[in-house]
Amino acid sequence: MVPYRAGDPLTTFAHGIGSQHDLPISPFYAFAGAFTALFVSFLALGLLWSTSRFRGDRSGRALPAALQRAADAPATRTALRGLGLAAALAVLLHLLLGPDDPARNPAPGAVYVLFWVGLVPASLLLGPVWRLINPLRTLHRLLTRARHRRRDPDRPLPVLPARLGQWPAAAGLFAFTWLELVAPDPASTTTLLIALAAYAAVHLLLAARFGERWFDDADAFEVYSALLARLSPLGRRNDGRLVLRNPFHGLDATPERPGLVATVCVLLGSTAYDGFSDNPSWINVLQTSPLGRTPTATLGLLASITLVATLYCLCAAATRLVSGPHPRPLTAFAHSLVPIALGYLVAHYFSLLVTEGPRTVSMALGTDNAPDPAPPLGPGGLAALQVVAVVTGHVLGVVAAHDRSVRLFPPVKAVAGQLPLLALMIAYTIGGLSLLLN
Repeated sequence: MVPYRAGDPLTTFAHGIGSQHDLPISPFYAFAGAFTALFVSFLALGLLWSTSRFRGDRSGRALPAALQRAADAPATRTALRGLGLAAALAVLLHLLLGPDDPARNPAPGAVYVLFWVGLVPASLLLGPVWRLINPLRTLHRLLTRARHRRRDPDRPLPVLPARLGQWPAAAGLFAFTWLELVAPDPASTTTLLIALAAYAAVHLLLAARFGERWFDDADAFEVYSALLARLSPLGRRNDGRLVLRNPFHGLDATPERPGLVATVCVLLGSTAYDGFSDNPSWINVLQTSPLGRTPTATLGLLASITLVATLYCLCAAATRLVSGPHPRPLTAFAHSLVPIALGYLVAHYFSLLVTEGPRTVSMALGTDNAPDPAPPLGPGGLAALQVVAVVTGHVLGVVAAHDRSVRLFPPVKAVAGQLPLLALMIAYTIGGLSLLLN
Protein backbone atom coordinates (compact mmCIF):
# COMPACT_ATOMS: atom_id res chain seq x y z
CA MET A 1 0.00 0.00 0.00
CA VAL A 2 2.75 2.43 0.86
CA PRO A 3 5.62 3.29 -1.45
CA TYR A 4 8.73 1.22 -1.17
CA ARG A 5 11.44 2.50 1.14
CA ALA A 6 14.55 0.52 1.93
CA GLY A 7 14.31 -0.97 5.38
CA ASP A 8 10.62 -0.14 5.74
CA PRO A 9 8.90 -3.00 7.58
CA LEU A 10 5.82 -2.39 5.48
CA THR A 11 7.64 -3.11 2.23
CA THR A 12 5.45 -6.19 1.73
CA PHE A 13 2.39 -3.92 1.78
CA ALA A 14 3.64 -1.96 -1.24
CA HIS A 15 0.95 -2.32 -3.88
CA GLY A 16 0.72 -6.12 -3.64
CA ILE A 17 1.17 -6.35 -7.37
CA GLY A 18 4.87 -6.76 -7.94
CA SER A 19 7.04 -4.90 -10.39
CA GLN A 20 6.96 -4.75 -14.17
CA HIS A 21 9.28 -7.74 -14.35
CA ASP A 22 6.68 -9.84 -12.52
CA LEU A 23 3.94 -9.26 -15.11
CA PRO A 24 4.80 -11.38 -18.17
CA ILE A 25 2.12 -10.15 -20.55
CA SER A 26 2.63 -8.45 -23.88
CA PRO A 27 1.77 -4.73 -23.75
CA PHE A 28 0.68 -4.94 -27.40
CA TYR A 29 -1.95 -7.61 -26.70
CA ALA A 30 -3.06 -5.86 -23.51
CA PHE A 31 -3.63 -2.52 -25.26
CA ALA A 32 -5.09 -4.14 -28.37
CA GLY A 33 -7.56 -6.13 -26.30
CA ALA A 34 -8.52 -3.10 -24.25
CA PHE A 35 -9.13 -0.86 -27.27
CA THR A 36 -11.07 -3.60 -29.04
CA ALA A 37 -13.32 -4.10 -26.02
CA LEU A 38 -13.99 -0.37 -25.71
CA PHE A 39 -14.70 0.21 -29.40
CA VAL A 40 -16.86 -2.90 -29.83
CA SER A 41 -18.90 -2.06 -26.74
CA PHE A 42 -19.30 1.55 -27.89
CA LEU A 43 -20.44 0.55 -31.39
CA ALA A 44 -22.76 -2.17 -30.11
CA LEU A 45 -24.37 0.20 -27.63
CA GLY A 46 -24.81 2.88 -30.28
CA LEU A 47 -26.54 0.43 -32.62
CA LEU A 48 -28.59 -1.64 -30.20
CA TRP A 49 -29.24 0.54 -27.13
CA SER A 50 -31.41 3.48 -28.11
CA THR A 51 -33.43 4.02 -24.92
CA SER A 52 -32.50 4.11 -21.25
CA ARG A 53 -32.86 0.74 -19.51
CA PHE A 54 -31.67 1.48 -15.98
CA ARG A 55 -34.27 2.47 -13.40
CA GLY A 56 -32.12 3.44 -10.45
CA ASP A 57 -33.60 2.75 -7.03
CA ARG A 58 -36.99 1.81 -8.49
CA SER A 59 -35.71 -1.60 -9.55
CA GLY A 60 -34.99 -4.91 -7.86
CA ARG A 61 -36.65 -8.15 -6.81
CA ALA A 62 -37.74 -7.98 -3.19
CA LEU A 63 -36.11 -10.45 -0.81
CA PRO A 64 -38.29 -12.42 1.62
CA ALA A 65 -39.92 -10.24 4.25
CA ALA A 66 -38.49 -12.41 7.04
CA LEU A 67 -34.96 -11.75 5.80
CA GLN A 68 -35.59 -8.01 5.73
CA ARG A 69 -37.06 -8.08 9.24
CA ALA A 70 -33.95 -9.88 10.47
CA ALA A 71 -31.62 -7.45 8.69
CA ASP A 72 -33.45 -4.39 10.02
CA ALA A 73 -34.07 -5.73 13.53
CA PRO A 74 -32.74 -3.49 16.33
CA ALA A 75 -30.81 -6.46 17.73
CA THR A 76 -29.00 -6.94 14.39
CA ARG A 77 -28.14 -3.27 14.11
CA THR A 78 -26.96 -3.13 17.72
CA ALA A 79 -24.78 -6.21 17.22
CA LEU A 80 -23.17 -4.69 14.11
CA ARG A 81 -22.51 -1.41 15.88
CA GLY A 82 -21.01 -3.30 18.80
CA LEU A 83 -18.81 -5.29 16.42
CA GLY A 84 -17.50 -2.10 14.82
CA LEU A 85 -16.82 -0.49 18.18
CA ALA A 86 -15.05 -3.61 19.46
CA ALA A 87 -12.85 -3.80 16.35
CA ALA A 88 -11.92 -0.11 16.69
CA LEU A 89 -11.09 -0.63 20.36
CA ALA A 90 -8.90 -3.63 19.51
CA VAL A 91 -6.95 -1.59 16.95
CA LEU A 92 -6.57 1.24 19.46
CA LEU A 93 -5.22 -1.11 22.13
CA HIS A 94 -2.72 -2.61 19.71
CA LEU A 95 -1.56 0.89 18.77
CA LEU A 96 -1.23 1.94 22.42
CA LEU A 97 0.24 -1.24 23.89
CA GLY A 98 1.72 -3.16 20.97
CA PRO A 99 5.25 -2.92 19.55
CA ASP A 100 6.05 -0.16 17.07
CA ASP A 101 6.80 -2.75 14.42
CA PRO A 102 4.22 -3.72 11.75
CA ALA A 103 5.85 -7.11 11.44
CA ARG A 104 4.68 -7.84 15.02
CA ASN A 105 1.75 -5.44 15.45
CA PRO A 106 -1.47 -6.15 13.50
CA ALA A 107 -2.83 -2.58 13.78
CA PRO A 108 -1.19 -1.16 10.59
CA GLY A 109 -2.38 -4.17 8.60
CA ALA A 110 -5.84 -3.83 10.10
CA VAL A 111 -6.05 -0.19 8.96
CA TYR A 112 -4.34 -0.35 5.57
CA VAL A 113 -5.36 -3.86 4.46
CA LEU A 114 -8.37 -5.31 6.29
CA PHE A 115 -10.17 -1.98 6.57
CA TRP A 116 -9.20 0.10 3.53
CA VAL A 117 -8.88 -2.72 0.99
CA GLY A 118 -11.32 -5.09 2.69
CA LEU A 119 -14.12 -2.53 2.39
CA VAL A 120 -14.06 -3.12 -1.37
CA PRO A 121 -15.31 -6.75 -1.42
CA ALA A 122 -17.43 -6.19 1.70
CA SER A 123 -19.30 -3.29 0.07
CA LEU A 124 -19.67 -5.11 -3.24
CA LEU A 125 -21.20 -8.15 -1.58
CA LEU A 126 -23.21 -6.64 1.27
CA GLY A 127 -23.87 -3.01 0.38
CA PRO A 128 -22.79 0.10 2.34
CA VAL A 129 -21.58 -1.87 5.35
CA TRP A 130 -19.47 0.86 6.91
CA ARG A 131 -22.58 2.90 7.65
CA LEU A 132 -23.81 0.02 9.80
CA ILE A 133 -20.60 -0.59 11.76
CA ASN A 134 -18.96 2.85 11.75
CA PRO A 135 -17.68 3.24 15.34
CA LEU A 136 -17.87 7.04 15.07
CA ARG A 137 -21.63 6.82 14.47
CA THR A 138 -21.93 4.59 17.51
CA LEU A 139 -19.88 6.94 19.68
CA HIS A 140 -21.93 9.89 18.45
CA ARG A 141 -25.17 8.13 19.42
CA LEU A 142 -23.83 7.32 22.88
CA LEU A 143 -22.61 10.88 23.40
CA THR A 144 -25.89 12.30 22.11
CA ARG A 145 -27.90 10.26 24.59
CA ALA A 146 -25.69 11.48 27.43
CA ARG A 147 -26.09 15.12 26.35
CA HIS A 148 -29.86 14.81 25.99
CA ARG A 149 -30.10 14.05 29.67
CA ARG A 150 -28.59 17.46 30.40
CA ARG A 151 -30.31 19.68 27.82
CA ASP A 152 -33.48 20.05 25.79
CA PRO A 153 -33.57 17.19 23.22
CA ASP A 154 -35.92 19.20 21.00
CA ARG A 155 -33.37 21.94 20.40
CA PRO A 156 -33.01 22.23 16.59
CA LEU A 157 -29.64 21.49 15.00
CA PRO A 158 -28.06 23.73 12.35
CA VAL A 159 -28.80 22.75 8.75
CA LEU A 160 -25.95 21.47 6.62
CA PRO A 161 -25.37 23.69 3.56
CA ALA A 162 -26.51 21.82 0.46
CA ARG A 163 -23.48 23.00 -1.51
CA LEU A 164 -21.20 21.20 0.97
CA GLY A 165 -22.28 17.82 -0.40
CA GLN A 166 -19.49 15.25 -0.42
CA TRP A 167 -16.61 17.71 -0.38
CA PRO A 168 -15.68 16.79 3.24
CA ALA A 169 -15.54 13.12 2.20
CA ALA A 170 -13.28 13.98 -0.74
CA ALA A 171 -10.98 15.88 1.64
CA GLY A 172 -11.00 12.96 4.08
CA LEU A 173 -10.12 10.46 1.36
CA PHE A 174 -7.27 12.69 0.22
CA ALA A 175 -5.98 12.91 3.80
CA PHE A 176 -6.06 9.12 4.19
CA THR A 177 -4.34 8.46 0.86
CA TRP A 178 -1.73 11.08 1.77
CA LEU A 179 -1.16 9.22 5.04
CA GLU A 180 -0.62 5.85 3.37
CA LEU A 181 1.26 7.00 0.27
CA VAL A 182 3.17 10.13 1.30
CA ALA A 183 3.60 10.36 5.07
CA PRO A 184 7.19 9.67 6.20
CA ASP A 185 6.27 6.78 8.49
CA PRO A 186 2.68 5.66 7.85
CA ALA A 187 3.05 2.36 9.74
CA SER A 188 4.28 3.98 12.94
CA THR A 189 1.93 3.51 15.87
CA THR A 190 2.40 7.17 16.81
CA THR A 191 1.51 8.33 13.30
CA LEU A 192 -1.60 6.17 13.18
CA LEU A 193 -2.71 7.19 16.66
CA ILE A 194 -2.43 10.88 15.83
CA ALA A 195 -4.19 10.47 12.48
CA LEU A 196 -7.06 8.37 13.84
CA ALA A 197 -7.53 10.60 16.89
CA ALA A 198 -7.62 13.74 14.73
CA TYR A 199 -10.09 12.19 12.30
CA ALA A 200 -12.37 10.98 15.09
CA ALA A 201 -12.26 14.32 16.93
CA VAL A 202 -13.13 16.36 13.83
CA HIS A 203 -16.08 14.17 12.87
CA LEU A 204 -17.47 13.80 16.37
CA LEU A 205 -17.35 17.56 16.90
CA LEU A 206 -19.06 18.28 13.59
CA ALA A 207 -21.63 15.52 14.16
CA ALA A 208 -22.38 17.07 17.54
CA ARG A 209 -23.17 20.32 15.72
CA PHE A 210 -25.05 19.00 12.68
CA GLY A 211 -26.39 15.67 13.89
CA GLU A 212 -25.89 12.12 12.69
CA ARG A 213 -26.68 13.10 9.10
CA TRP A 214 -23.17 14.61 9.03
CA PHE A 215 -21.74 11.13 8.48
CA ASP A 216 -23.88 10.40 5.40
CA ASP A 217 -21.91 12.58 3.00
CA ALA A 218 -18.98 13.81 5.08
CA ASP A 219 -17.41 10.63 6.49
CA ALA A 220 -14.84 9.60 3.89
CA PHE A 221 -15.17 5.88 4.50
CA GLU A 222 -18.97 5.85 4.54
CA VAL A 223 -18.99 7.62 1.18
CA TYR A 224 -16.25 5.30 -0.12
CA SER A 225 -18.22 2.22 0.94
CA ALA A 226 -21.52 3.63 -0.37
CA LEU A 227 -20.04 4.40 -3.80
CA LEU A 228 -18.66 0.88 -4.19
CA ALA A 229 -21.96 -0.54 -2.89
CA ARG A 230 -23.71 1.04 -5.89
CA LEU A 231 -22.36 -1.95 -7.83
CA SER A 232 -23.62 -4.47 -5.28
CA PRO A 233 -26.41 -6.88 -6.30
CA LEU A 234 -27.89 -6.27 -2.85
CA GLY A 235 -29.63 -2.94 -2.37
CA ARG A 236 -32.77 -1.09 -1.37
CA ARG A 237 -35.56 0.26 -3.50
CA ASN A 238 -36.92 3.73 -2.96
CA ASP A 239 -39.73 2.15 -0.92
CA GLY A 240 -37.19 0.77 1.56
CA ARG A 241 -37.45 -2.88 0.48
CA LEU A 242 -34.29 -4.97 0.49
CA VAL A 243 -33.83 -6.30 -3.06
CA LEU A 244 -31.62 -8.20 -5.43
CA ARG A 245 -30.90 -6.03 -8.43
CA ASN A 246 -28.86 -5.55 -11.54
CA PRO A 247 -25.81 -3.62 -10.25
CA PHE A 248 -26.25 -1.14 -13.10
CA HIS A 249 -29.54 -0.03 -11.53
CA GLY A 250 -27.76 0.70 -8.28
CA LEU A 251 -25.04 2.59 -10.11
CA ASP A 252 -27.65 4.63 -11.95
CA ALA A 253 -29.14 5.68 -8.60
CA THR A 254 -25.89 7.37 -7.47
CA PRO A 255 -26.95 10.79 -6.11
CA GLU A 256 -25.57 13.73 -8.09
CA ARG A 257 -24.18 15.57 -5.09
CA PRO A 258 -21.66 18.42 -4.97
CA GLY A 259 -18.25 16.88 -4.41
CA LEU A 260 -19.11 13.57 -6.08
CA VAL A 261 -16.68 14.20 -8.93
CA ALA A 262 -13.94 15.21 -6.49
CA THR A 263 -14.48 12.06 -4.42
CA VAL A 264 -14.22 9.71 -7.39
CA CYS A 265 -11.24 11.60 -8.82
CA VAL A 266 -9.41 11.29 -5.50
CA LEU A 267 -9.96 7.52 -5.64
CA LEU A 268 -8.77 7.29 -9.23
CA GLY A 269 -5.89 9.72 -8.90
CA SER A 270 -4.52 8.30 -5.65
CA THR A 271 -4.62 4.75 -7.01
CA ALA A 272 -2.81 5.95 -10.14
CA TYR A 273 -0.16 7.61 -7.99
CA ASP A 274 0.18 4.43 -5.94
CA GLY A 275 0.90 2.54 -9.16
CA PHE A 276 3.47 5.10 -10.28
CA SER A 277 5.17 5.70 -6.94
CA ASP A 278 7.45 2.65 -7.17
CA ASN A 279 8.69 3.59 -10.65
CA PRO A 280 12.51 3.94 -10.49
CA SER A 281 12.42 7.34 -12.18
CA TRP A 282 9.96 8.70 -9.61
CA ILE A 283 11.93 7.20 -6.73
CA ASN A 284 14.99 9.00 -8.10
CA VAL A 285 13.01 12.27 -8.23
CA LEU A 286 11.96 11.82 -4.59
CA GLN A 287 15.53 11.12 -3.50
CA THR A 288 17.07 14.06 -5.36
CA SER A 289 14.36 16.72 -5.09
CA PRO A 290 15.54 19.91 -3.35
CA LEU A 291 12.09 20.19 -1.76
CA GLY A 292 12.54 16.95 0.14
CA ARG A 293 10.74 13.64 -0.17
CA THR A 294 7.44 14.46 1.55
CA PRO A 295 6.67 17.78 -0.20
CA THR A 296 7.63 16.29 -3.57
CA ALA A 297 5.49 13.21 -3.01
CA THR A 298 2.59 15.45 -1.92
CA LEU A 299 2.88 17.43 -5.14
CA GLY A 300 2.97 14.17 -7.11
CA LEU A 301 -0.20 12.92 -5.44
CA LEU A 302 -1.94 16.24 -6.05
CA ALA A 303 -0.79 16.28 -9.67
CA SER A 304 -2.15 12.77 -10.26
CA ILE A 305 -5.57 13.66 -8.82
CA THR A 306 -5.62 16.98 -10.68
CA LEU A 307 -4.83 15.26 -13.98
CA VAL A 308 -7.68 12.79 -13.54
CA ALA A 309 -10.10 15.58 -12.60
CA THR A 310 -8.97 17.86 -15.43
CA LEU A 311 -9.49 15.18 -18.05
CA TYR A 312 -12.97 14.50 -16.73
CA CYS A 313 -13.90 18.20 -16.64
CA LEU A 314 -12.67 18.65 -20.23
CA CYS A 315 -14.76 15.64 -21.23
CA ALA A 316 -17.85 17.09 -19.53
CA ALA A 317 -17.31 20.42 -21.30
CA ALA A 318 -16.91 18.69 -24.68
CA THR A 319 -20.03 16.60 -24.10
CA ARG A 320 -22.03 19.73 -23.33
CA LEU A 321 -20.63 21.41 -26.46
CA VAL A 322 -21.56 18.47 -28.71
CA SER A 323 -24.92 17.48 -27.19
CA GLY A 324 -26.25 20.81 -25.98
CA PRO A 325 -26.79 22.48 -22.59
CA HIS A 326 -27.29 20.42 -19.48
CA PRO A 327 -27.91 21.80 -15.97
CA ARG A 328 -25.42 19.43 -14.29
CA PRO A 329 -22.73 18.61 -16.87
CA LEU A 330 -20.11 17.61 -14.30
CA THR A 331 -22.14 15.27 -12.11
CA ALA A 332 -24.37 13.76 -14.82
CA PHE A 333 -21.77 11.17 -15.82
CA ALA A 334 -19.71 10.98 -12.63
CA HIS A 335 -21.33 7.64 -11.74
CA SER A 336 -19.62 6.09 -14.79
CA LEU A 337 -16.25 6.63 -13.09
CA VAL A 338 -17.16 4.36 -10.16
CA PRO A 339 -16.63 1.03 -12.02
CA ILE A 340 -13.35 2.42 -13.38
CA ALA A 341 -12.19 3.20 -9.85
CA LEU A 342 -13.27 -0.29 -8.78
CA GLY A 343 -11.27 -1.85 -11.61
CA TYR A 344 -8.14 0.01 -10.52
CA LEU A 345 -8.67 -0.94 -6.88
CA VAL A 346 -9.00 -4.63 -7.77
CA ALA A 347 -5.98 -4.51 -10.07
CA HIS A 348 -3.74 -2.83 -7.52
CA TYR A 349 -4.83 -4.38 -4.24
CA PHE A 350 -6.22 -7.88 -4.85
CA SER A 351 -2.90 -9.58 -4.16
CA LEU A 352 -2.30 -7.38 -1.12
CA LEU A 353 -5.61 -8.35 0.48
CA VAL A 354 -5.32 -12.10 0.00
CA THR A 355 -1.69 -12.27 1.17
CA GLU A 356 -1.39 -9.69 3.94
CA GLY A 357 -4.99 -10.01 5.14
CA PRO A 358 -4.65 -13.54 6.57
CA ARG A 359 -1.30 -12.70 8.15
CA THR A 360 -2.78 -9.65 9.87
CA VAL A 361 -5.61 -11.79 11.24
CA SER A 362 -3.08 -14.37 12.47
CA MET A 363 -1.15 -11.68 14.34
CA ALA A 364 -4.35 -10.25 15.83
CA LEU A 365 -5.31 -13.69 17.11
CA GLY A 366 -1.89 -14.12 18.69
CA THR A 367 -0.80 -16.91 16.40
CA ASP A 368 2.95 -17.43 16.52
CA ASN A 369 4.99 -17.73 13.35
CA ALA A 370 2.43 -16.10 11.08
CA PRO A 371 3.06 -17.37 7.54
CA ASP A 372 4.88 -15.22 5.02
CA PRO A 373 2.65 -13.79 2.29
CA ALA A 374 2.36 -16.08 -0.73
CA PRO A 375 1.09 -14.85 -4.11
CA PRO A 376 -2.39 -16.25 -4.78
CA LEU A 377 -1.73 -16.45 -8.51
CA GLY A 378 1.30 -16.92 -10.69
CA PRO A 379 2.77 -13.86 -12.42
CA GLY A 380 0.85 -14.58 -15.62
CA GLY A 381 -2.45 -15.11 -13.83
CA LEU A 382 -2.01 -11.98 -11.75
CA ALA A 383 -1.19 -9.90 -14.83
CA ALA A 384 -4.26 -11.24 -16.63
CA LEU A 385 -6.46 -10.45 -13.62
CA GLN A 386 -5.15 -6.89 -13.47
CA VAL A 387 -5.69 -6.22 -17.17
CA VAL A 388 -9.17 -7.77 -17.10
CA ALA A 389 -10.10 -5.71 -14.02
CA VAL A 390 -8.99 -2.43 -15.61
CA VAL A 391 -10.61 -3.13 -18.98
CA THR A 392 -13.85 -4.44 -17.45
CA GLY A 393 -14.13 -1.34 -15.28
CA HIS A 394 -13.86 0.88 -18.35
CA VAL A 395 -16.36 -1.15 -20.37
CA LEU A 396 -18.86 -0.95 -17.50
CA GLY A 397 -18.24 2.78 -17.39
CA VAL A 398 -19.02 3.03 -21.12
CA VAL A 399 -22.31 1.15 -20.58
CA ALA A 400 -23.33 3.38 -17.66
CA ALA A 401 -22.45 6.55 -19.57
CA HIS A 402 -24.32 5.42 -22.69
CA ASP A 403 -27.53 4.70 -20.79
CA ARG A 404 -27.37 8.11 -19.11
CA SER A 405 -26.64 9.80 -22.45
CA VAL A 406 -29.65 8.33 -24.28
CA ARG A 407 -31.82 9.42 -21.36
CA LEU A 408 -30.57 13.01 -21.26
CA PHE A 409 -30.06 13.89 -24.92
CA PRO A 410 -32.06 13.58 -28.15
CA PRO A 411 -31.29 10.41 -30.17
CA VAL A 412 -29.43 12.31 -32.88
CA LYS A 413 -27.03 13.77 -30.29
CA ALA A 414 -26.79 10.95 -27.76
CA VAL A 415 -24.16 8.88 -29.57
CA ALA A 416 -22.14 11.89 -30.74
CA GLY A 417 -22.17 13.24 -27.21
CA GLN A 418 -20.47 10.08 -25.99
CA LEU A 419 -17.40 10.53 -28.18
CA PRO A 420 -15.70 12.73 -25.53
CA LEU A 421 -16.54 10.07 -22.93
CA LEU A 422 -15.04 7.37 -25.15
CA ALA A 423 -11.90 9.48 -25.54
CA LEU A 424 -11.77 9.85 -21.74
CA MET A 425 -12.12 6.09 -21.25
CA ILE A 426 -9.32 5.48 -23.74
CA ALA A 427 -7.07 8.00 -21.97
CA TYR A 428 -7.75 6.41 -18.59
CA THR A 429 -7.19 2.93 -20.06
CA ILE A 430 -3.84 3.92 -21.54
CA GLY A 431 -2.79 5.39 -18.21
CA GLY A 432 -4.01 2.44 -16.16
CA LEU A 433 -2.43 -0.25 -18.33
CA SER A 434 0.78 1.73 -18.64
CA LEU A 435 1.09 1.85 -14.86
CA LEU A 436 0.52 -1.89 -14.63
CA LEU A 437 2.72 -3.02 -17.51
CA ASN A 438 5.43 -0.37 -17.78
